[in-house]
Order: sequence, then C-alpha cells, then structure tokens
Amino acid sequence: MHNRRLLLGLGIGALLLTLTWGLAGSSAPARTSAQSTFAAQVAALSEPAGYFDTDNLISNERSYLDVVPDLKKRGVRGGAYIGVGPDQNFSYVAAIRPEIVFIVDIRRDNLLLHLLFKALFTLARTRVEYLALLLGRPVPAPVDDGESWRRAPLDRLVSHVEAPALDARAVLGLRSRVDEALTRIGVPLSHGDLSTIDRFHRRFIDGGVGLRFQSTGRPPQSHYPTYRELLLATDALGERSNYLASEESFQFIRTLQQRDLVIPVVGDLSGPRALSAIGALLGQRGQRLSAFYASNVEFYLFSDERFDPFVANLGRIPRANHGVIIRSVFGRYARGGGSSSHLQSVNELVDGFGKGRFRYYGELIDGR
Repeated sequence: MHNRRLLLGLGIGALLLTLTWGLAGSSAPARTSAQSTFAAQVAALSEPAGYFDTDNLISNERSYLDVVPDLKKRGVRGGAYIGVGPDQNFSYVAAIRPEIVFIVDIRRDNLLLHLLFKALFTLARTRVEYLALLLGRPVPAPVDDGESWRRAPLDRLVSHVEAPALDARAVLGLRSRVDEALTRIGVPLSHGDLSTIDRFHRRFIDGGVGLRFQSTGRPPQSHYPTYRELLLATDALGERSNYLASEESFQFIRTLQQRDLVIPVVGDLSGPRALSAIGALLGQRGQRLSAFYASNVEFYLFSDERFDPFVANLGRIPRANHGVIIRSVFGRYARGGGSSSHLQSVNELVDGFGKGRFRYYGELIDGR
C-alpha cells in the first residue's frame, strides 16, 4: 500500500462547519440542494487517492459472515460504522443497523464503485430488482406483485439472476439509466470516472454471479469465492446473513442511501485527515463508533510501518464501550487456511497498543 501523496490544506474546523451543516438533520439551515451537500461531505472528508493493486469489486473473504452472531451477542448495535472495500460492508450494516456509515478506502476506485451501488439503490425498489440491475439481468415483472419476491429466499433471487445477461441494446439502456442516476447524486465525475464506473458495472454484467475478486496482473485465484458463493454464504450459526437475504435488510440500507448516510470517502487509514475528520464529526454529532471493518488492511499497515498512526487515528474516534474491529486474516494467520474473520474490542486494541502490545502483526492476530 503506497502512502506518498500531497496533503490538502483544509483544517478540521472548516470540515466540521461543512459537515455538521450537511448532516444535522431537520434542525440544520436550509440547504441549496441535497446533491451539493452530499458531494461536499464526500469531498471534505476525503484525502488524495493512493494505489492498491486489486479491483475489489467483490470480497475475497469466504469467512466474512462468520462474525455476525458474535456481533449480535456483544450487543454491537446502532452508532456509527466505518468500513473498507465493497459491498460486504452492507451485510455488516444490516446486522448492526448503524445511524451513519462511512466507507473509507485508499483507492478512489472504491468511491466510484460505491457511487455505482448508490445509483442502483436509487433505481431499485426491491432487492431482486437491485440484484438484477447490478448484474444486468432481466427484472422480473411485475417486481412488486404482492409479497412473492419480497418474501422469496435468497437462493430464488440468485437462481433468477443466473439467467443470461441482457442483450447489448438493453445493457446500453441500463447503463444510460445508471449514468442519469449518478448525475443526480451530485458528486462531480470526470469522463474518466464515468468510464471507470461503466467498466465496473460491465464487469458485474459479464461475470454475473460467477465474478471473482481480482488483483492487477494476476488471474483470479481458485480459492477466492464467486459472487454467488458470497451471496449464499452463511454465518457461524448457519444462517444466511447477506444484506440481500431479506427484504427488510435491503430496505434498511436503501433508506440509509436515500438519506445520504452511506458516505464513501477516499482515505488512508493511517493518513492525516480522513479518519480524524470522521472522528471530529462524530464528536460533534454525539455519535460513537460501534464497528470498524478493517478487512486485512492492518497487515499492509504493519508491512508499511504505518500501523502506529492508524491506531492513533482510531483512538481519536469516539467509540462505544462495545465497539469492535472486524478483521479478516489470510494464509498462515487464518484458522484452517484461506481466510477467517474475527472481532476485537476497539478499546482492547487502542489501550493495549498504548501499553506496548500488538507491535507485530502476529501479536495482533494472536491477541484477537
């Protein structure tokens, strides 16, 4: 993970003025447009982009749902959620039901991917429609016929989108609808940005439920799960906990998206601005961090000797006593090989690090 970049000279005080106005709710001053407010939030929190060599269109973590029962057992609920990466975040959000969500990633491409998701949440009324639009498959008609599709198990939805993709003309029409929805979101996008979003969407359409995580210059690894496997994965108790497993979960996230409370941010977890600004904003709003999904970013922070500033940033974020880090580990660090997912108290990590623990990645994993 590369951390060399120029810093923008916007102070935290100016950020708070912009963001508190934009997120304060009904008591906030009248705003000129929801579009410009959301765009201002994204811009004010973001740092200059860095580079990482994966597309991250979908997760490569088979184990991502294992921790859901433990999240519920620990009472991790409400508050603020911060995460990295693509749409596995939505499954954690569906379990935790936070008041506000920040998706922070060093790659601007991840912001563009989440704008694609936001546009699709705008266009889709139900989860089967969302999945069909994401994968460029026919939307069942009528999609809102009573409770049929709303009550359908997830495997029925997956079976529906295993059909062949739409023809080229229909895909072009779908892409035009998505681009119109992106314009209404209001985040300024260059021709290059729109081209990147188009490429991402067409990757979903071409790959369908067989799509896999991919790294630059390397073919997808056979042990990486397909999108179908991620959708139908179960948690540690054998329950399907993907955000598309129930209409209620999907609608909860759709409502957050409609209220501009899922905010994609370009930021380095060890950087000088993004997490600090989010922490300051949460302090102003009286909200506390419930969950921080770090994936396996900590591995790269240790490798880059940037773990210390990450913990310092984490320590500045107001947090609930039950607040947790959700992390995934791979290879020799994982239980049983492949990947495994674990929870750790944020207090334990921050306080323990301050007392000299967790100075090496292996110690962090052994102390989980």
